[in-house]
Amino acid sequence: MPEQSAGANDPLNHVPFGGRRQFLKYAGVSLTLLVSAVGHAAAVSVVAVRVWPARDYTRVTLEHQGRVTFSHMIVKNPERLVLDLEGVEFNSILQSLPGKISESDPYIRLIRAGRFKPGVVRVVIDLKTEVNPQIFTLKPVGDYGHRLVVDLYPPRPLDPLLALLEKQPPADAAVSEGGGGEYLAARPEERPDLLAERKSEARPRARGRDDEERSDLNRLVTIVLDPGHGGEDPGAVGRGGTYEKSVTLAMARRLKTRIDGETNMRSLMTRDADFFVPLQQRVAKARRVKADLFVSIHADAFIKPTARGSSVFALSENGASSSAARWLAQRENAADQIGGVNMDGKDIHLARTLLDLSQTATINDSLKLGRAVLNELGHVNDLHKAHVEQAGFAVLKAPDIPSILVETAFISNPEEERRLADDAYQDRMADAMLRGIRRYLARNPSLARQKLA
Repeated sequence: MPEQSAGANDPLNHVPFGGRRQFLKYAGVSLTLLVSAVGHAAAVSVVAVRVWPARDYTRVTLEHQGRVTFSHMIVKNPERLVLDLEGVEFNSILQSLPGKISESDPYIRLIRAGRFKPGVVRVVIDLKTEVNPQIFTLKPVGDYGHRLVVDLYPPRPLDPLLALLEKQPPADAAVSEGGGGEYLAARPEERPDLLAERKSEARPRARGRDDEERSDLNRLVTIVLDPGHGGEDPGAVGRGGTYEKSVTLAMARRLKTRIDGETNMRSLMTRDADFFVPLQQRVAKARRVKADLFVSIHADAFIKPTARGSSVFALSENGASSSAARWLAQRENAADQIGGVNMDGKDIHLARTLLDLSQTATINDSLKLGRAVLNELGHVNDLHKAHVEQAGFAVLKAPDIPSILVETAFISNPEEERRLADDAYQDRMADAMLRGIRRYLARNPSLARQKLA
């Protein structure tokens, strides 16, 4: 049986380069972006294909042995992205491409591959809509070999602020400001009665230990939840096979449900599915929606399986508070290398957030938030340290948003790994984080922003 995919009969696979120009719209500066170090001496094998579909963008990753020479182009009517791989072996991994795509993928209809000409494999991505592709390579890191990454973005980047408002019914978009209020909805005149009702109800819910912490907070508070890792970056992996990225997403979803159930709170997640978000983009999303608080959720790991307990971290201006905190920050900050960031054409100054005069005050507020959350976590799990630790976490560097990183437990500890995968434990952790947030807001109502983004 001949080795070919459904795409081998595509007319594009049999049109010479010189005769294709009237059909093709070349992407970027076109053709070869990398020169293979091995030439044609030996075919390069694709060892894995991974597809990460999401509303923000879809990523296709081809992991391979050795470097690859490639070119790409956009084909119109219908929309397709064509990728030619030189010196690549057409193997069973590439044959399996059609089965990698789910019907729910917002950008890809089908992926197919076949031999285009001797020494060249052609990959055709049938698209559901017009896209803005970014294609780049990654060097081996961690458990990964060489990777060719195809990121398919919508032509216009999704605005996290609009995404946040789309999820809010008109009453939940009301804000009390100086005795007045406003709808952030298309037609606010439709339900003015709900605005008055919302204004009268807009107070934090105080329950249990929060009874003594009531406040006059009467405006909507925006909290950005950041499930650590995702997509190509699994985070830490427990001995039982539990992925940190899965635990953090599940816990963030539980916390989001609770926050959105509060009268005076709303939340946005930096990722709501299994895809990778660069660290700087996580911070940028929070700043775009003018978040009041930023909570990054993780599951700790250490070289010794006996390490245990929950921790809370804030940013440090003057070095890490302990060698363990420094080690953890370095590991978390390596997420961009593992997850895969396209650095071509980026201003290096945009890749880092500079500390300014407001950062000191923000860090002080972060410590207050951290202490409130840490105190509540102590009712659910042992504490690894009885105080909020500090280190240079890149994801905490918003200069104007109190930000904390919560290590819910050690996924490297077999007992705590089992707890992290337990629904009841995740519920208790989400409840504890919400209580800590409530307590912080009750004690510091003036620290949150006064108006919506």
